[in-house]
Amino acid sequence: MIVDAHHHLWRVGRGDYHWMSPDMPVLARDYLAVDLRPVLRRAGVDRTVVVQAAETEAETDFLLSLAAETDFIAGVVGWLDFEDAAFPAKLEALMRRPKFVGLRPMLQDHADDGYVLRPAVLDNIRHLAAAGAAFDILTFPRHLPVILRMLDAVPSIRAVVDHLSKPPVASGRLEGWAEDMARLAAHPGLHCKVSGLVTEADHAGWAPGDLTPYVRHVFDVFGADRLMFGSDWPVCLLAASYAEVLNAARGILDPLLDADGMAQVFGGNAVSFYRL
Repeated sequence: MIVDAHHHLWRVGRGDYHWMSPDMPVLARDYLAVDLRPVLRRAGVDRTVVVQAAETEAETDFLLSLAAETDFIAGVVGWLDFEDAAFPAKLEALMRRPKFVGLRPMLQDHADDGYVLRPAVLDNIRHLAAAGAAFDILTFPRHLPVILRMLDAVPSIRAVVDHLSKPPVASGRLEGWAEDMARLAAHPGLHCKVSGLVTEADHAGWAPGDLTPYVRHVFDVFGADRLMFGSDWPVCLLAASYAEVLNAARGILDPLLDADGMAQVFGGNAVSFYRL
């Protein structure tokens, strides 16, 4: 079984995608299950995890409704305001929804890089950990020292770093990012998604070799049992097709893993981490 642990679906007319603008025509259109289904069929992907792309409870409800009527969606990572006094009650309600698996605050967009260390936010991350739901970490490399402090404060949280924290692939630099990722990987409950790298590379001229040093590093520090593949479709379409993203990940990881390891990274780890 192949599981895509990270993709998006959206309906533009819903109107809560604050980052979307008409000057990004590739993304500023509807992407729904009917669009993804043939792509998955051609790629041989069986199940998916759809991840929030708007900071609203309405979008989470929209994704859960889509998942209820879509056989290939196995899990939904939604959104709640981690400073909302009603967070525990709202989380409890979400935990009762079929296919809900976790939450993702859009940390990369917060003006305060230390958002996750605010007392109310930490308290609600503890609520999330106690509920057994997953925490998706959407950050840039500059956020990683703060994420390390968050993990130290809530060591029981089951968390995953999305997109390797968006390292500077286009420049080829690893310094700083590599050391911080190694420190984070010392937390045994933390996982990492091999996803989102093509959009950090040179969109017009990237090659799998540009991604290889970053993927090899997270393999070295996380190991085969804490990595999972994600396409980041349709955002990946800015730089590559779904097949190109999947094939690049396979080509980089195949020399590093045996058959069991490939099955873990491209399926089993997502199933166990998200409890699909």
